[in-house]
Amino acid sequence: MSSTKLTHPNISNGWFRESGAMWPGQSMNIEVNQILHVEKSKFQDVLVFESKTYGNVLVLDGVIQVTERDEFSYQEMITHPALFSHPHPERVLVIGGGDGGVLREVIKHPQVKEAVLCDIDEAVIRVSKKYLPNMSVSYADPKVSVHIGDGFDFLQNRRDYFDVIITDSSDPVGPAESLYQARYYELMRDALRDGGIVSTQGECQWLHLPLIKEVLTFARRLFPVAEYAYTTIPTYPSGQIGFILCSKDKETNFKEPLRHVSPEQELKLFKYYNADIHRASFVLPNFTRLAIATDSADATA
Repeated sequence: MSSTKLTHPNISNGWFRESGAMWPGQSMNIEVNQILHVEKSKFQDVLVFESKTYGNVLVLDGVIQVTERDEFSYQEMITHPALFSHPHPERVLVIGGGDGGVLREVIKHPQVKEAVLCDIDEAVIRVSKKYLPNMSVSYADPKVSVHIGDGFDFLQNRRDYFDVIITDSSDPVGPAESLYQARYYELMRDALRDGGIVSTQGECQWLHLPLIKEVLTFARRLFPVAEYAYTTIPTYPSGQIGFILCSKDKETNFKEPLRHVSPEQELKLFKYYNADIHRASFVLPNFTRLAIATDSADATA
């Protein structure tokens, strides 16, 4: 009995071509060894393929989410600048992140007693457990619990509970659109305990400065501290992705880690993150500093 060969509209002549409305005029192409999984879930198109040079690749609605080769840059940098800026992060919530990569990084902190993941699409978790084992291994940790549902709705029933909330969302189209609105940031703020911290996927400074400025503007109204940082990652648009970090504590200085591990532990635990990278991720080029500054003092700080 022969099996039907999998196909996908974004894969042609052995190459995957990314399709994304948020970066017109450019496209990422990756050579494909074989298609592993194709599915239309309740919420989005789900594709997993084995690439020639980037390992297995997870794609949602035509947009690359993770590749096995470079995922650690994103997972570590959306997680550790936030957690190392909190004195004692015991309860951590991850919204999105169904591949398990952020959870993997969260539970590296021994202070964490409870790590909750809320993802709207069970298909992402299911296929990640099968095809992305180095990320989804985090689901086996006893500190981890999973809620399948909308993060916006999940937060409406939580008050003063979490120490850190990480929103590992896709771009603000489709299922993730509500996660880029002021009301969502209000819900995150209210779900945090005193001194709580937020870290969210913050888009790319080369492509999305108006959106970054918009989010930072309402974040600064809701939190006494709100900053933008970024990391490099080859398979995200323009090779970069940013993060918006907010704190309920006006004394928080995201640009300097509050807690540290030894350089030897950094090498053991992390592939990308270290204390120097933490500091450097907040050093922005002039065009970005000017675009997101609230006043001239911010632009020259």
